Amino acid sequence: MSDLFVELTAPNGRKYKQPRGLFINNEFVASKSGETITSINPSDESEIASVYAAGPEDVDVAVAAARKAFKDPSWRDMDATTRGDLLFKLASLIEEHRETLATIETWDNGKPYSVSLSDDLGEVIGTIKYYAGWADKVHGQVIGGTSVMKLAYTIREPVGVCAQIIPWNFPLAMAAWKLGPALATGNTVVMKAAEQTPLSILYLGNLIKEAGFPPGVVNLLNGEGRKAGAALAQHLDVDKIAFTGSTATGKEIMKMAAVNMKNITLETGGKSPLVVFDDCDLDQAVKWSHIGIMYNQGQVCTATSRILVQEGIYDKFVEAFKEHVSKTSVVGDPFKEDTFQGPQVTKAQFERVLSYIESGKSEGAKLVAGGEAYKDVGGKGFFISPTIFIDVKDNMKIYREEVFGPFVAISSFKTEDEAIERANDTTYGLGAALFTQDITKAHRVARLIEAGMVWINSSNDSDIRVPFGGVKQSGIGRELGEAGLEAYTNKKSIHVNLGTKL
Repeated sequence: MSDLFVELTAPNGRKYKQPRGLFINNEFVASKSGETITSINPSDESEIASVYAAGPEDVDVAVAAARKAFKDPSWRDMDATTRGDLLFKLASLIEEHRETLATIETWDNGKPYSVSLSDDLGEVIGTIKYYAGWADKVHGQVIGGTSVMKLAYTIREPVGVCAQIIPWNFPLAMAAWKLGPALATGNTVVMKAAEQTPLSILYLGNLIKEAGFPPGVVNLLNGEGRKAGAALAQHLDVDKIAFTGSTATGKEIMKMAAVNMKNITLETGGKSPLVVFDDCDLDQAVKWSHIGIMYNQGQVCTATSRILVQEGIYDKFVEAFKEHVSKTSVVGDPFKEDTFQGPQVTKAQFERVLSYIESGKSEGAKLVAGGEAYKDVGGKGFFISPTIFIDVKDNMKIYREEVFGPFVAISSFKTEDEAIERANDTTYGLGAALFTQDITKAHRVARLIEAGMVWINSSNDSDIRVPFGGVKQSGIGRELGEAGLEAYTNKKSIHVNLGTKL
């Protein structure tokens, strides 16, 4: 077998051929330097496979391929309905390979297989289909009222070559969020996967080629952020960069993108509040609070990791929440059906969460559940027991900083005004949730919370048809929904003189 592929057998017994190369011009190729990165199974710390890692020279080749494809009439002049058909074909192929892709995602990332198969792959397929439907519905407009001697109208054009950098917590889903609108509007793409989860995106390359996308329209790279990611952000022939990841990295990308004033979309960190009023449906508040922070091992940018509970029901909520977490947050082998929580994605992330646990203890927060590594899954792996701190003060590190793990900080409040003030006391502004049966209060508070998204009586049940994004240091721009198309098109104004006089 070629060095560019390797036969693998996953822990669930599924056998498949894993690409190892960089996907450029519809072919898998080795990196110029021959450097590789190795994927580690976070459940048992064993090596899965190594893949080629792109350096700046490889980025140059991929960007050149994307630029050539962007100018090629086979893509540039393709009928918009045909572009949509290609996306529909891709969605169909992803559905056919759903179990293999879910297997790779779980093996590489650690999330439960049930989540990969149902939630993640369902979202991937749904997102690609959604934007396939949009492909021939991106319209300009005629602008009246200018003059009887002028025809003025706008057209929507693709931005050009788009660099896209995706995170490790939802590799395929985040790829779909970016590929869907970019391709529907006629752009070309160079996408870099997170070095922690390099495998599933390469398998997707096979399906992109099979779907019939012309060479160079989609190019997929693995590599380190400081090498391949930085090269993309600084590349003078890249017109746009879209990034999902940490706020610190987002700031660096923003600086580097200034070299040619790239169009940017950034979705970065969060420390989202969840406000529980004393007139809420307590059972619903407990259930959604658990989902809001413990889902996907707490590795969710919008995770509602700060829970503020009105003092009249504070003790009652804490006890109910602890009981619910103990019953439902089953930690274990991600390929087992009853597992709710798998391992953290890497040893570094595992150690990061443990360091915040020590910080919470040292600062005087009260630990009422978890607070240690979970060692009952073969004694290996990066598992953390679901961790709950209560009586957390606003100046504590665990209240202010993004932990990105199965880790929640709970505090009490007295009044609505206090809840709003404390919910907004953060540099972040990605998501927020609130629970009350007073619908007037719900809408009033939702308007006053500084966040790009607010859930009322739920948490983190996003939808591909609804814009997703934040304010403050949680990002710039929006993904998903019709708003997601705006990020990948330029509006061109055309003025037509219908007269002969000045």
